[in-house]
Amino acid sequence: MLTILKRMIIALAAVALLGTGSIFASPPAPSPGVSETDDLAYLSGRASTLLAEIKREAAQLTRHADTLRTFAGNPQYSWQSHTFYLNKVKGHINAVGERTAELQQIRYAVLPWQEQAITEVTSHAAQVAASTQAAIIYLNENQGRHFVPEYRDHLTAIADRSEDMKQTVDKFLDYAQTQQKLQRLQNELELGG
Repeated sequence: MLTILKRMIIALAAVALLGTGSIFASPPAPSPGVSETDDLAYLSGRASTLLAEIKREAAQLTRHADTLRTFAGNPQYSWQSHTFYLNKVKGHINAVGERTAELQQIRYAVLPWQEQAITEVTSHAAQVAASTQAAIIYLNENQGRHFVPEYRDHLTAIADRSEDMKQTVDKFLDYAQTQQKLQRLQNELELGG
């Protein structure tokens, strides 16, 4: 259980640190018979799809993280309840990690706003993953002590960074929709520029 989460944190941290890629890396050659423009348009569309999937995961992640935050100040919940919701959070952050890993592989061919979104979302996801791992480890070692400040700080960090990630993705996708609407209106009005 923790091994998978540890690998995810390491992968997210590596992606966050190396987000811009190596100076030695080069984008793959376009597929035969497919123009570079078509390939770039496909990859940009794929990036938008992945960001929309992250948005859905982040919404669920935030809901579970907020539940954990309420647990932090209420002694009526057992450590098993904490474990249940930490596992929910872990599942969502792992799903986000899979999508950010794919985004990192195609970041050479995305729009500038998508590249910025990838960087910011990856950073937030790495923070959520690290706090989640710390909370899980703490709870496994201290099942009867889940009201101490150290543990509550982990839960607060999970909730705060989850919300930051959700808001970041929401803003970037809103930006994309606004850009599409502007382009559509320019085309309808036959405006240049």
